[in-house]
Amino acid sequence: MSLRMRLKSEAIGSGMTSQRVRDRLVERLRANGIADERVLEAIRTVPRHLFVDEALATRAYEDTALPIGHGQTISQPWVVARMTEILLRNNPSKVLEVGTGSGYQAAILAALGLEVHTVERIGDLLRSARKRLRQLGFNVRSKHDDGRIGWPENAAFDAIIVTAAAPALVDELTGQLAPGGTLIAPVGSASAQSLLVLEKDEHGALTQKMLGPVVFVPLLSGMID
Repeated sequence: MSLRMRLKSEAIGSGMTSQRVRDRLVERLRANGIADERVLEAIRTVPRHLFVDEALATRAYEDTALPIGHGQTISQPWVVARMTEILLRNNPSKVLEVGTGSGYQAAILAALGLEVHTVERIGDLLRSARKRLRQLGFNVRSKHDDGRIGWPENAAFDAIIVTAAAPALVDELTGQLAPGGTLIAPVGSASAQSLLVLEKDEHGALTQKMLGPVVFVPLLSGMID
């Protein structure tokens, strides 16, 4: 059974959250360079409007970041699609997400059939994300913890995706990446960030490449209930 068929009727949407509006977003993403049809289908199918406040639902399929409270955002769909597309290149099966936020990126990864582990430092956000993911039938492992330390007891991961920006890559996270794995993260200051892709070869050697400017909230330490 397809993902589209499995999602409950509440996810269908209408008006500015309808399938036609979602299809237009997918066409914009395709026109802007997103080529992996698996990613585009996940974006088309996962109901982004259920991952934002009801007052912002009519803007859910704009290609823009939106606030989700606690000073956090749900990432721009193009950025979600681009980061996901890159992670899929090495055919991962087990993924760590640092920064659950609304749960949308985790839902996209789960929709692609990946085993998703996600860590969030803000308790309120994690509780809301868990509820949404359960309601939509996504099986995602989640943890309330400091994302900078990753999830060492569940390592190693074929891929790691970081959805907040640190001044540099966090060694604790690179150490949890499996040989042959890919890590993608925004790095830099609040005023100048770039999307960095790090790959670990079968011998543990690391190579990295910068892909271009992005804007993310900062990756902070500690936990908030």
